[in-house]
Amino acid sequence: MEGWQFWVVAVIGAIFTGAGKGGLPIVGALTVPVMSLAISPVAAAGLMLPVYVVSDWFGLYAYRKEFDRRVLVIAMAGLTLGVGIGWAVAQHISEDWVTALVGLISILFSLNQLFRRAAVGVAKRAEVGPGIFWCTIAGFTSFVSHTGGPPYQVWTLPLGMRKAVFAGTSTIAFAYINAVKLIPYYFLGQITISSLETAAMLVPVAVVSVWLGVWAVKRLPEKAFFTFVTWSLLLIGIDLVVKGVTGVEPLIAFFALF
Repeated sequence: MEGWQFWVVAVIGAIFTGAGKGGLPIVGALTVPVMSLAISPVAAAGLMLPVYVVSDWFGLYAYRKEFDRRVLVIAMAGLTLGVGIGWAVAQHISEDWVTALVGLISILFSLNQLFRRAAVGVAKRAEVGPGIFWCTIAGFTSFVSHTGGPPYQVWTLPLGMRKAVFAGTSTIAFAYINAVKLIPYYFLGQITISSLETAAMLVPVAVVSVWLGVWAVKRLPEKAFFTFVTWSLLLIGIDLVVKGVTGVEPLIAFFALF
């Protein structure tokens, strides 16, 4: 894990990680796709998990009073089940398959964000069945590539939670599941001394970015910002699907021309 290209991508990934923990889940969803432009998604997942966990501490403090208890309990149950499934099949998942899967999730989520109509009206009661279903998928994708946000948001976005409550509930739910993932990641060898040393250098960037995310949730205009981030996620998703299926990486090839 060396070279200026890697460190540029790693710092950007750390910024996205922190901002995601600060309440911008769409930004957080960019972390592994961006990191996968420099290293494999499996390596990116193992490298960034400690960064996620430390960032979680600051996100938990920022949103300690803003969360929906019912949504959180349902989410934790589904996320735990999904991580268990991910651990059980981890040895049978190819790196190319994970790359394509991360890309496909990114594409589907970004298209959903770009073309869906924003939910309006009163808050809806969180139902157990749909919550367990989508959060199990979220736990699985979170385990293999830290991309649990998209399926989680398929369930939670239509619930009509206030912005701060949505951000706080998401932050707490994924802080919990990131801590759970430390155990299987260690036993699968995805966390090593080398990866911990690299992660330690990225943690300060991520921590500062947590407060950037909190600031953005409170102050920045949402529509234009999220549109830009969503289009970025779509482009990276296309790149990863092509890479996973063909072995060719369009974005890296494009930037290599300059």
